[in-house]
Amino acid sequence: MLWEDFINSYWRNWRTGDRSTDRDRLDEPEWLTRWLEQQKLPAAGPILPVELERLKQLRGLLWDEVQRLVQGQPTESALLEQLNEYMSNGPVMRQVVWSPGGEAGISLLPQRADWEQIMAEIAASFAEALLEKESSRFRICGNPDCLWVYYDDTRNRSKRYCDDKLCGNLMKVRRFRARRKAAEDEGNLPD
Repeated sequence: MLWEDFINSYWRNWRTGDRSTDRDRLDEPEWLTRWLEQQKLPAAGPILPVELERLKQLRGLLWDEVQRLVQGQPTESALLEQLNEYMSNGPVMRQVVWSPGGEAGISLLPQRADWEQIMAEIAASFAEALLEKESSRFRICGNPDCLWVYYDDTRNRSKRYCDDKLCGNLMKVRRFRARRKAAEDEGNLPD
């Protein structure tokens, strides 16, 4: 999902929690170019400092809302109005397009290729998720060093980590070591 990948553009050292190695990938032009290509967003050219700041403000707005959702708070209309502001800066036109299988469908095509358009697409992606998905399924990874945002689409809504093989295993090892240390410490206590 576009909004999910965008929020997670701030990388944290999920293994060690060493904050000195955290990095904001929005500050990396090569990463930003690859990300735009992966998301099939229009290439907008080099980003100006003011546009980068607005992009980061949008990410902060989305991150704050996900935190509120995870805490069980409802989406406020003020947030939707802010998303509308971002979306109003990205006009689209409707066009019939054909899928590789030959089926026709309506598609919204951006009218411009600039950073305002990209922010509008991100805001629309998040607004769509807020309005069409279950708010109780928005999650933040249970690894306190990761804090990756994801949407839990599992049947039983039990996903606790962004990736069970990475953060899930890491946290399992940490819990095991903590239990073992506690048992050792308990065994060393005088009777």
